[in-house]
Amino acid sequence: MKTATNREQQALDALKKRIEALPGHLGFYYKNLITKTTADYRSDEPFLAASVIKFPLFLYILKEAAAGRLDLAYCIKITEAEKVPVCGALTLYTDEPEVDIRTLCRLMISISDNTATNALLRYCGIDRVNEGFRAMGLSKTHVERFLFDSAAGAAGRENYIAPLEMGALLEMLYCKEFVSETVSQEALDTLLLQQINHKLDGKLCGAIPIAHKTGEDDGLSNDVGILYARQPFLLCFAGHDTDVYSWETLIRESAYDLYMAQV
Repeated sequence: MKTATNREQQALDALKKRIEALPGHLGFYYKNLITKTTADYRSDEPFLAASVIKFPLFLYILKEAAAGRLDLAYCIKITEAEKVPVCGALTLYTDEPEVDIRTLCRLMISISDNTATNALLRYCGIDRVNEGFRAMGLSKTHVERFLFDSAAGAAGRENYIAPLEMGALLEMLYCKEFVSETVSQEALDTLLLQQINHKLDGKLCGAIPIAHKTGEDDGLSNDVGILYARQPFLLCFAGHDTDVYSWETLIRESAYDLYMAQV
């Protein structure tokens, strides 16, 4: 492992100093995928997942499909009663569409479709998904409820991720080591379709490809991804009970500064 360059280290030092000055439960994980330089802050702790839980769920589904236990072409009917508020497109349909699992996954990742996510969780089963997560090496990341399940939320049941675990999954994809090269590439291609780009890409403005998944809720904002700079790097942010505007500003500026450290 190489040590960080001066500019890279300056950007990481500034990031840590800024994160320590903000309120709330905040964490990040960074890894330069070429030099293997790493940095983190509370990266192995569990954080409220919001829509980032959709990323490991997507990988679980791809793994099940590769093992022949699930058919990505199988269609699931989306009933009116199962539609939940946007993000997404399915809740806007005036009928009850039948949608194949691969399309549901693409909707879940690219536009963070909540109805698609619940349909996939319902089809797979939460207990099976958590078993799959453990088999994928995830100990802090788990699902406790469907999205927009207010009763479960009131009872304190939440979904959780850890920045370090999200980084480990992203690194497997980058190295084409998640299940197979084909499966890893399908996952990356879908993550690159991300349409919610105001955080990691907020200041970069499309300068480089970013394969990522976002999540947000009241007082909560997450973004985890691979930034394809000259030396590609992982950057995984998770934070809740915080000032979202300041936290997202930090995410935008830190991603930009770490990219510029290579320019």
